[in-house]
Amino acid sequence: MSENEGKHAFSRTRSLTMREIFDQFDTSSKGSITTNSLGDALAACGAKVPGFKVRDIQESYTEGVITFDDFCKILNQVRSKNTFKETIKPIELKKKVNVNKGSEKSSEWTTHSYAEEEKLAFVDWINFRLAKDELLLKLGSIPISEEGEALFAALRDGIIMNKLVNDSVEDTVDERALNLPSESGNLSIFKIQENQTLALNSCVAIGCNVVNIGAEDLINGKAHLCLGLLWQVIRIGLMAKITLKDCPGLRALLDEFETLEQLLAMSPEEILCRWVNYQLNKVGCKRVVKNFTHDIKDSEVYAHLLVAVCPEDKGPIGLDPLNIQDLTKRAEMVLDNAEMIDARSFVRAHDIVNGNQKLNLAFVANLFNMYPAMDAVEGFEIIEETREEKTMRNWMNSCGATPRVKYIYEDLKDGLAIIQLFDKIQKGCVNWKKVNTPPFKALGGAMKQIENCNYAIDLGHNLGFVLVGIDGKNLHDGDKLTLGLVWQMMRHYTLAMLTHDGKIMKDNEIIKWCNDKLAEKGKTSSFSSFKDSSLGNSRTIVDLIDAISPGYINYDLVTAAGTDDEKFLNARYAITMARKIGARIFALPEDITEVNPKMIMTVFACLMSVGFAKDQQKK
Repeated sequence: MSENEGKHAFSRTRSLTMREIFDQFDTSSKGSITTNSLGDALAACGAKVPGFKVRDIQESYTEGVITFDDFCKILNQVRSKNTFKETIKPIELKKKVNVNKGSEKSSEWTTHSYAEEEKLAFVDWINFRLAKDELLLKLGSIPISEEGEALFAALRDGIIMNKLVNDSVEDTVDERALNLPSESGNLSIFKIQENQTLALNSCVAIGCNVVNIGAEDLINGKAHLCLGLLWQVIRIGLMAKITLKDCPGLRALLDEFETLEQLLAMSPEEILCRWVNYQLNKVGCKRVVKNFTHDIKDSEVYAHLLVAVCPEDKGPIGLDPLNIQDLTKRAEMVLDNAEMIDARSFVRAHDIVNGNQKLNLAFVANLFNMYPAMDAVEGFEIIEETREEKTMRNWMNSCGATPRVKYIYEDLKDGLAIIQLFDKIQKGCVNWKKVNTPPFKALGGAMKQIENCNYAIDLGHNLGFVLVGIDGKNLHDGDKLTLGLVWQMMRHYTLAMLTHDGKIMKDNEIIKWCNDKLAEKGKTSSFSSFKDSSLGNSRTIVDLIDAISPGYINYDLVTAAGTDDEKFLNARYAITMARKIGARIFALPEDITEVNPKMIMTVFACLMSVGFAKDQQKK
């Protein structure tokens, strides 16, 4: 054997070993591991990385998962002699990489390079989704040029980001609250800052994790942060309708012994893989897709998929691209077919050939939303997420739960996400030596998960939570009592912002502060409890916002609340203005109009926190 052959043989052996180790931590067989497993997986490969370094790497994976390719690149870098001197390089395969020279490093392990193909994909998507927006057309903000830094310049005033949030989750932002340029086209930096503050708090409300992203970063066009936030917002919108409610036919993707609860807990990536395989089977294609990287690079899957979902009035679409041997030309022909059904979004030919996971996932998700091509399945009850469950899920995801929570009762069964959140709402409260981490073996794995859940209950007791009749087994079984624990965590997180002399504010203290502030500013509104029916018209909340930030409220936009529609408008405006002055509100307009005392408490607590901060600035 020659020296080179020996090196190649060694490389193949080492790669196989890494794959085997990786697969041990890929407990869901999805071709990826969770970021929580990264440290253990690296250690299993002989790479001892300090915990704080592991956490720095984890934070760059906002989706909470790491593919095998990404893992190999991380491992190679931490094994190199410059492990702790150089930043982690961009993981994805990139045809062209740009560097945002104006940004400063926020941590040792983050990079400020960005992928040109992602920028182009997001520009295309924004131009497509907001093409008919009258305000943006009037301002000349749309279409955005693909050239240079035009995208980041377009995001500077915060208007497009707020618009995009609404495109992903309707009615999140009351656009009447946006600061707009004057007739001369000017908008002060102060007004821009307010727009960006509103955008960031609205992103948080729909479940984005905006840790280490501030309004100044968006204003200054820090490319890696802008693109990261854009992807979170776009992804949430793309995945929002991959549900049983919107597509009951998804029931057909389950195996014989799988339950609807298991479907609800699947990641959008896993559901989309199953959907692709379902469509391929319909047209007699034997390929099986397990990921949106390696498995789609030759375009064969996409060629068959487009044939399967093409509606009769737009076809026919053929398999002619498969006659082309050059993969880039083949991918281009496949995209021409996608354009025939108006589904050419996110990817360009090289993105397919390079296996860009993020953009290919977006391409398939958009195709699903346009042409699900699923037969209705009769005879089963649709499990629909309640408004409270959705709010709790968004809060957990905004806190950085990894992997992202899709369905509370399934995704919290191993206790890990709950314990993560305890560590975030009360720093240092978790003894990680007591936490069992994946992989969980078939024999004894359930007991390890229940131990985690029991520890989570203990943490709740330590923080003074009322947890009567609930134990770790309830969490592991997906009991509805789980929601009560999550609510108390959210409540603690909210009230922790009002800690005074080591003590957390009580409800009556919040109510007194709010009423005193209203009276101090000459407002006539007041309330006696968070159940006060008068709160349903939002007037008290609006007045408190104006008391905290005088002159912010445009009272011409506040209705008499004589109808349900007018009450909704007031509530949406109140929530939007609260976010605009800096309050991180998770409540929905319906929570106010229906006087949901739990969520209304969080609204007043968040406003009180903003009021405290403003009072401190005056001293």
